[in-house]
This record gives sequence, structure tokens and C-alpha cells, in this order.
Amino acid sequence: MLTPERAIDRLRAAFGGPPGYRTLHAKGRFYTGTFTATPQATALGRAGHLDGEPHEVTVRWSNAGGEPRADGKPDIRGMAVKFHLPDGSATDLLGQTSPRFPTDDPEVLVAMTEASEKPHTLPLFLARHPGTIPTVVASFRAGAIGSPTSFADVTFYPIHAYGWLDAEGRRRWVRYVLRATATDADRPAETFSGPDRLTDEMAARLERGPVTHELWLQVAGPDDDPHHATSVWRGARELLAGRIVVTGEFPDPEGGPGTSTPVVFDPARVVDGIELSDDPILRYRPGAYSESVARRTTS
Repeated sequence: MLTPERAIDRLRAAFGGPPGYRTLHAKGRFYTGTFTATPQATALGRAGHLDGEPHEVTVRWSNAGGEPRADGKPDIRGMAVKFHLPDGSATDLLGQTSPRFPTDDPEVLVAMTEASEKPHTLPLFLARHPGTIPTVVASFRAGAIGSPTSFADVTFYPIHAYGWLDAEGRRRWVRYVLRATATDADRPAETFSGPDRLTDEMAARLERGPVTHELWLQVAGPDDDPHHATSVWRGARELLAGRIVVTGEFPDPEGGPGTSTPVVFDPARVVDGIELSDDPILRYRPGAYSESVARRTTS
């Protein structure tokens, strides 16, 4: 098994990012807003943020790369959401623009990331790992690796399944989709360019009003596998679970590179009413995040 320490070594080497930044998703911006669950979600889950009342969220939109590259370059994009509960606890979701995940093996994932930074090596990687090809095809079809006009009109896919417990303790396995509600007609009249064009565009949008993503649930059918990020669910039903309404940007709470109080979005951070699956990638990620945090706070 690839250790978290070795994984971070290899990822940082692949991107050559500066010290003090995240190993991946190095460039991003923080925003504030609220999440309000629908009655359907309240009936399915007893977690505190699913009670139908507005709850504070912290959102970070980002580029996936491990160095703070310009916003115009092709890249997978990310949307991380921290849901703040009334008791002071929190739970996190991490979405990406790719609708499929390539592997259940951390070693293969790191190797694929390395190959993506050296495109001439990607055909050899795919030949050695043919099981990742359907994900690559799905990502290209979805435009996941591109240069979007705005974070507001991009849909994001948290890749892991979670067990939702209702008030009687019954469990249902769910996956999420963070579905954009913005349209071409919503776009600001200005044209944005330069290295920070996505965050500049978002600032212009928020001057006019909030930006909304709907949180949709895929509720697993009896034959759907919740324990592997690579599994394709064919028997799931969908329902609208709530709305994330971003109302404004706030200064980076980390204070920049080298801070001792980083903000960590961890998909394994759950609260009462939400259970983790046995997904090996999900179980691996907290160790890798801890290693990454330790390095950027001591840089």
C-alpha cells in the first residue's frame, strides 16, 4: 500500500508547486453562504443540517492542480463545502467536475495524476491500467477537464457514497451531485481574462446577488455498490436534497502560505446521522490530507 507520505512526495514532485500551498487544489477562493434542506431530505436523514432550517456553509471553488496556475488553463475544477451545524460540528463534501472516478487504488490514482502532468506518458499509463479508460472518456464527454466561463454554471460530483440514517435509524446509501442552476443568460456583461478570471467573474456575479447550486441525491437501489468510488449506480432514484446559496466572498481564513490554522475539507468528516462507506479511496484520504497539512504549515 502506498503510504500517505510517499503519495504526497510524488504529487508535490509532479506539480512542482510552491511550499505552503495545498498539494492539490492549490489555487482557490473561499465564500460564505447557507444550505437549506428540502422536506424530502429531512425525512431521509437525521443529521443536524438536514432539519430544513438555513445553516451556514463555507465553500471553496478551486482548480485541481498542485500549483496556483492561471484560471484559463484546462483543469478539473473543485467545489468543497463545509456544512456548519448548530452544535459547532461540521461535515464536508468535496465535488469535482469529472462525473466518474478512475480507480479504487491510491497507487493508481497517484500514477494517473503524474501522467496527466506529462501528457506524452498518458497513453502508456492507460495501456497499463485499461480500467481507467471509461473514466477518461466520461470526463472528456462531460467537459470536466476544460476552461469554464464560471464556477457558477458548472456541476460538481462528490465521488463517495454515504449512509444516511433517518430518525428511526434506517440507513440508505446516497451519492451527491452539486448541480449548477446558472444559465448563459445569467452571465455578467463584462468579459473576464487574466490569471484570476474565474474569481473575478464570481465577484461580479455576487455583486448582483447570490449564486446557487442544488444538492441532489442519488439514493442507491438494492444492487448498487456504495463501497467503491468507481461503481456505476444503475438502480438509483434522484431527489432534490437542498440548495447551497453562496452570498459573498470572504478573506482567505488561512492567512496565506505557512499559516498554522489551515481550513481542511475532509470527505471523511461526518456527523451523527451520516456514516462512511468502506470505499478504500475515502478511507485513504484523511491520512493524505493530514500529511499535506503538516507540510504546508511548516513551510
